[in-house]
Amino acid sequence: MTKLNVIDLKGSKVKDININDEIWNIETNDVVLKKAIKLQMDSLRQGTADTKGRSEVSGGGRKPYRQKGTGNARQGSIRAPHYRGGGIVFGPTPRSYSFKMNRKERRLALKSALTEKFKENSVVVVSSLDITSTKTKDMIALMEELKLVGKVLFVSSHDAEKLYLASRNLTNTAVIMADEINVYDIVNADTVVFDEDTVNYIEEALK
Repeated sequence: MTKLNVIDLKGSKVKDININDEIWNIETNDVVLKKAIKLQMDSLRQGTADTKGRSEVSGGGRKPYRQKGTGNARQGSIRAPHYRGGGIVFGPTPRSYSFKMNRKERRLALKSALTEKFKENSVVVVSSLDITSTKTKDMIALMEELKLVGKVLFVSSHDAEKLYLASRNLTNTAVIMADEINVYDIVNADTVVFDEDTVNYIEEALK
C-alpha cells in the first residue's frame, strides 16, 4: 500500500490514506492506453461523409457511342469514374468508427492512466469538493489556494452542481462525476483532483 496526502480546500493536510498499488502503481501498458484513447475519440466521429458511386450518380443510361467503328476506346457509360461527373471510386460512405475493446483492456487502460498521473505527482486528493459559491472568481481563488495550474480535472463523487457552475467559464477546467471517469479526460489533464470518496469508488470499481 502507498500513502497519499488528503488536503482540505485551503491546501492544508488533513490526513493520509492508503491507496491500492494494483490500481495506482502498476506497470503501464501504453498500447492499451493508446487504444482506449482512440476508441473514445473515434466514438465522437459522426461518420456521415458520403460520396456517390457510378450506380448513384445521375445520367449514363446508355452507351455514349457505339461499340465499334469510331476509333475511340469502347465505353459503356458517361458516368464511369474517369468521366467528368462520374462516380467516385472507393469514396467514403456513412459508417461507424467505433470498435470493440475488451473489459479487461478498458480496466487496464484506466489503471495505466491513473498510474501515469500518480507517478507524475499530478494527483490531488481533497477531503471534499463541496463548495458554497458558484462565482468564477471564487473558483480561481480556490485553484490558486490549491496551487493548481494548467488543465485541471475535478472528479466528484457527490452532487457537483456548484463546482460545475463555478468552473464552467474557465477553459482549462473540467468537472465530471466519479462514474464518468475515463481515460481521455485523465490523460488530457495536467492535474486531476479527486475527493476522498471518489478514490474509494475507483478502487472498489477496479479491484
